[in-house]
Amino acid sequence: MNKLLSFLESHRDPEYFSEIKKIAIPIIIQQFTFAGLNMLGVVLVGQKGETSVAAVGFAGQIAFLLNLVHFGIISGAAMFTAQFWGRRDIANLRRVLGLCLMLASGASLVFFSLAQFLPSQILHIYTKDEAVIALSVGYLRTFSWTFLFFAVTFSYSLVMRSTGDVRTPTAISVGALSISTFLSYSLIFGRFGLPELGIQGAAVAAVIARALECFTLISITYAKRSPVAASWRELTDFDKAFVRKVIKPMLPVIFNELFWALGITTYNVIYGRMGTSSFAAMNIVGTIEQLAFVVFIGVANATSVLVGNRIGAGREEDAFRYAGRSLGLGIVGGLFIGLLLQLVKAPLLSLYNVSPEVIANAGRVINVITFFLWVRVNNMTIVVGVLRAGGDTRFSLFLDGIIIWLVGVPAAYIGANVLHLPVYFVYLCAMTEEATKWTLGMLRYRSRKWINNLAAQMETA
Repeated sequence: MNKLLSFLESHRDPEYFSEIKKIAIPIIIQQFTFAGLNMLGVVLVGQKGETSVAAVGFAGQIAFLLNLVHFGIISGAAMFTAQFWGRRDIANLRRVLGLCLMLASGASLVFFSLAQFLPSQILHIYTKDEAVIALSVGYLRTFSWTFLFFAVTFSYSLVMRSTGDVRTPTAISVGALSISTFLSYSLIFGRFGLPELGIQGAAVAAVIARALECFTLISITYAKRSPVAASWRELTDFDKAFVRKVIKPMLPVIFNELFWALGITTYNVIYGRMGTSSFAAMNIVGTIEQLAFVVFIGVANATSVLVGNRIGAGREEDAFRYAGRSLGLGIVGGLFIGLLLQLVKAPLLSLYNVSPEVIANAGRVINVITFFLWVRVNNMTIVVGVLRAGGDTRFSLFLDGIIIWLVGVPAAYIGANVLHLPVYFVYLCAMTEEATKWTLGMLRYRSRKWINNLAAQMETA
């Protein structure tokens, strides 16, 4: 009992909880709204049957890949912007934002071109079901216009978070998602005098909402003279030496997200080739899983900001302590949310108009998620909130971008194509990756080797 009381006392940290709430709660609200409305969108599409669910899911894999490339670029930049903000170095913060916009927009143009000119060839990687591909091609061509707006929105939003302003991008994002959901319902089913476009209506709704989100965010950012409201000259005021200094630690983050995204895509190829019903089950579970992770995405991103700010300000011991608090919070929260998933899975799955086989498989996958949720939460916090905030990007690349190929993908492939296991057991095989990452990640956290003051290094240079 004394040891338990001592442990609880050591984790009482009013400063940490006050700071984490201030940054995490708006992100949690944004993520909850995003996950909830995304699930509602899949429910709406699901009324058209599992073929429509699979078609939107396969097209969504292209957007998923791009989003992770964006996240790699922008979270790599956020390592610097959080530390620059800790030192109140606005000029360098704006230079990093400009470089970030350039890279993210370039990635968007590449993916947009692929979606416009080679959609069928890309979708054939995931499935051989021609009915699904026929539905998915038109959806992808329309939806890909969102890629161009999202590069700008995501860049400004994430750098604004580094400065502690999470409310502005959150409010705008929630508004855009609400508009997207309303328009999706109206255009999928032909309500309120609008044409009935089926799943194509969801794509049109997304484009309109993303365009409004982008223009609104930029307008408000410059109207309120935010720290990220840089002029064109400030955004492009960098030389080759500056680019090298920023890109060097950013590249492992970009490759990290790219390799991890390709690994997740390979998982989805494996599920897709197991049959349309298997992939539909995984797509349904994915929307429910997003809801389970909303709190922890907020905590991980808030941890990144707080840890980065403190390293930039030279408070390395506080950075280590804050990272540890978030890891402990993730274990307790992951266990709680996992149990909650078991209570709500039946009513949630009953919302989908799909076959009993899809529902049964989805329920069993959720059982696996429940068991591993706390492990996955800690892994996300270690990678996003700890290693990247401390500039330890090479180890982060190994942990998140390489382990998936050494452990998870081979295990899932063997489960599906050698042992011919059902989809929920194949998903369990993939979780060997998470167990391996957690063990190595916790050892790295305890070593303190991840703490690097990038802002001081830039100043010295």
